[in-house]
Amino acid sequence: MRSLPEADPGVPDIRSPLRYLWWNAGRQAPSLLLGIGFAVLWWLVQALMPAVLGQGIQAVTAKDTPSLVTWSAVLFGLGLIQAFSGIMRHRMAVYNWLAAAYRTVQLTSRQAARLGATLPKRLSTGEVVSVGNSDIAHIGNSIDILLRGTGAVVAIVTVTVILISTSLPLGLLVLVGVPIMAAAVAPLLRPLHRRQRHQRELTGELSTRAADIVAGLRVLRGVGGEQVFSRRYRDESQDVRGAGVRVAGVESVLEGAQIVLPGLLIALVTGIGASFAVAGDIPTGQLVAFYLYAVFLIGPMRTLTEAADKLTKGHVAAGRVIRILSLEPEVTGGTGSSAGGVLRDSYSGVTLQPGWLSAVAAAAPGDAIAIADRLGRYADGDVTFGSAELRTLPIDEVRSRILVADNDARLFNGRLRDELDVRGQATDEDIHRALRAACATDIVDALPDGLDTEVAEAGREFSGGQQQRLRLARALITDPEVLILVEPTSAVDAHSEARIAERLAAARAGRTTLICTTSPLVLDRAEHVIYVEEGRVLAEGTHRQLLDGSPAYAATVTRGED
Repeated sequence: MRSLPEADPGVPDIRSPLRYLWWNAGRQAPSLLLGIGFAVLWWLVQALMPAVLGQGIQAVTAKDTPSLVTWSAVLFGLGLIQAFSGIMRHRMAVYNWLAAAYRTVQLTSRQAARLGATLPKRLSTGEVVSVGNSDIAHIGNSIDILLRGTGAVVAIVTVTVILISTSLPLGLLVLVGVPIMAAAVAPLLRPLHRRQRHQRELTGELSTRAADIVAGLRVLRGVGGEQVFSRRYRDESQDVRGAGVRVAGVESVLEGAQIVLPGLLIALVTGIGASFAVAGDIPTGQLVAFYLYAVFLIGPMRTLTEAADKLTKGHVAAGRVIRILSLEPEVTGGTGSSAGGVLRDSYSGVTLQPGWLSAVAAAAPGDAIAIADRLGRYADGDVTFGSAELRTLPIDEVRSRILVADNDARLFNGRLRDELDVRGQATDEDIHRALRAACATDIVDALPDGLDTEVAEAGREFSGGQQQRLRLARALITDPEVLILVEPTSAVDAHSEARIAERLAAARAGRTTLICTTSPLVLDRAEHVIYVEEGRVLAEGTHRQLLDGSPAYAATVTRGED
């Protein structure tokens, strides 16, 4: 059994949707060609069966028992080959579908991790969700249909050759009739894809609306807006339903045409063949064979229509995928190196000394966030790390050495132990030490299986304060060279906040740490406090020194209270 997906999906060709599909097919060329081989064999065996049945009927008519036995054995053998080739064709079809679809999942997941904060700025949540929900399936279908589509073409050509060699008028009728039917169905594909595209856009917008409602549910309930947004969601969902009905209308016409048009061809071929049989131009066995060929052709002709539909959908889906794959991160790294040391943001003047527990208190919370983003290389800025400019370091190195932990971080589903120890290198002692520093030991103790408890998506079973403490523990377990915490205690009570402030200093002893906060309990534990106003450093010192020497700082951290 082969493992899917591949360890390395490779570097895709994103110059155009067609090139991406071609590259995807090329990555699995051996399995694709093998599948096409089985599909061709599967269709060919079915194409030969009417001729064998015709020969058998002629043997019955002529009362030729040896010939009847021979053709019966041939038919039995063809049946065995069809069964084997059908099983293998389906097996290879599933494999190729999975390989193509999940290679796309790997690429988009890798790109999402590479883009980081850039992705939600460039694409809506619904757009990204739609790629994962539908586009990967269309790409898988476009690769899968190549197997049956190629076999169908070979089968139609084979039947046409047989009919022409037996009866030139009937062969020419099939040869001309198949393209005419394909041309008759083709005009339905464009409105179908247009309506499908519109439905997908509405579905993406609805997914975005749902994500926004879930994310802001507490706020909506607090301001009484839950019913308003619920009504909007209901109206938009009806628009999606209406779009789906319109898509189904075109699909039903297409499905009907795929039955009616081949049926007309069958009737025509059978009628002309019957007139030839009555006139004695062809024997009865050949008449039966012609009828069976006409019935058989429904399959490959419908497959060709299906192929046109799926390849078109795959082309459109590939266009949306390469839109994601072609995005570039807002910030990129270089190839430089740094031995570490002082981390300094020249714009604001904030300087972090190695091994110190520092704090930034900003008059405007957005200024502190902007400083954290520049120091963590999530935004461009004139930042130096030791003797090197931060922008010259490889982005992977920056992410491994400097960790910015803010309240936009999320808990994912899975074992709590794996969620906290994201690198898989921490011991139980390391984890418990971090949990204690974050005052999160009680959270784990209350869980039925402790650290082995399965966490629901986004940590829904935990309160806001519990999630914040667990995220802090995760950051401490990572133990980066530089840790930047943005309001790490904003959702916890004063008693827990005081204990976290006291334990945090001990947990990060000898490591560079910056806390962006205006909490007096936390600021009082910092070795060095930096007060920022209008994006610039206005005062520095200890918390108590700044309380006495900087009225603006005192007003910010005490909220104007005496």
